[in-house]
Amino acid sequence: MSEGSTSPRLESHAIGTAEHFRWLDGILKSLLVLNLLDAVFTLTWVRTGLAEEANAFLRDLVNEQALAFVLAKLGLVSLGALLLWRRRNHPLSVIAIFMAFLAYYLVLLQHLEFSSRLIQGFFGS
Repeated sequence: MSEGSTSPRLESHAIGTAEHFRWLDGILKSLLVLNLLDAVFTLTWVRTGLAEEANAFLRDLVNEQALAFVLAKLGLVSLGALLLWRRRNHPLSVIAIFMAFLAYYLVLLQHLEFSSRLIQGFFGS
C-alpha cells in the first residue's frame, strides 16, 4: 500500500523478543514436564487396571513394555516440541506450543481429579 493509504499494512507476521522467547522456552519445558507426568500417571492407571491407554499407537507398549512406552511418549512429544521451537518466529508455531501446553495441562487436571476420586473412595469420604 502507498503512504497515503488509510488501511494499515502488516509488515511482518514474525514475532518474538528475547523476553518472549524466554517465556516460550519456559512454557515448552513445562510442556515436557507435563508430558512426563502424563506418562507416569498413565502407566500407573493402566498397570493397576484402572484405565486404558487412549492412544492406539502406544496401547501395546504401555501394556507390555513400560520403559519403551515412556521413551516413545517422551520422544514423540520432545520431537514435536523441538520442531515447534525451531519455528518459534512463526505465529502458528507459538499458537501450537500454547495449545499443546494447554492440552497437557488439562490432561494433568484429569489425572489429578481421578487421583482425588480414588483417594476419596479409598477412605470412604
